[in-house]
Amino acid sequence: MIFAGALANSLAIIIGGALGMIFTFIPEHIKDAIMKIQGLFIITMGIQMVVGATDILTTLISLIIGVVIGEVVKLEELLNRFGHLMEVRLGDKHGGNISQGLISGMLIFIVGAMGIVGGLDAGLQGSNDVLYTKATMDFFIALVMTTAYGRGVILSSIPTFFYIAAIIISARQIANFIPADVLDTMVDQVSATGGVILLAIGLNMLNVTHMRVGNMIPAIFIGMFIVWLLSFF
Repeated sequence: MIFAGALANSLAIIIGGALGMIFTFIPEHIKDAIMKIQGLFIITMGIQMVVGATDILTTLISLIIGVVIGEVVKLEELLNRFGHLMEVRLGDKHGGNISQGLISGMLIFIVGAMGIVGGLDAGLQGSNDVLYTKATMDFFIALVMTTAYGRGVILSSIPTFFYIAAIIISARQIANFIPADVLDTMVDQVSATGGVILLAIGLNMLNVTHMRVGNMIPAIFIGMFIVWLLSFF
């Protein structure tokens, strides 16, 4: 089944998040400690992704253009509205947690290169091995995140599934007009841009900054477009 990896990834987030909900009632000081550890872990992931960047200038340009687009369309505000709507629908008693969990969870689960690599691998070769590995990692991340953010993290499984499924569907078409070396460069750029976004998420979780990370989402796709554009020169 071509979407088996995407489905497994989404289910892993749901199951991990559901288990994490059990621990939402632990003492606040323990949840705070978990949140800080998680923030440090996400920062570490971000640094690892950025260190591998081969074109940091493209990463910077992608982030600037992406943030401007996000700020103009007020993307994070739109995501927050959706989250708050879910709060009303679900009667979440941890006010604001759903929107925060949705945005943070969605960014963490989709910005990594594994989603793109795994989606391309599934679409071009019918192999879901990379996505199964990603699902295992996301299971534990969702479990820990839900203790702090609540059920919003579980909802992020929906855009994660459609994101990966879209990559799988478009993989065959992409391969028809984008050379393999350009695809590799695109994946590297997504990883670098995603690493910076993860750094922002981690710093927010540690209350060091209060950046609107939701508005950074367009940067991921801007980076891919720039790499594709530069391949003609």
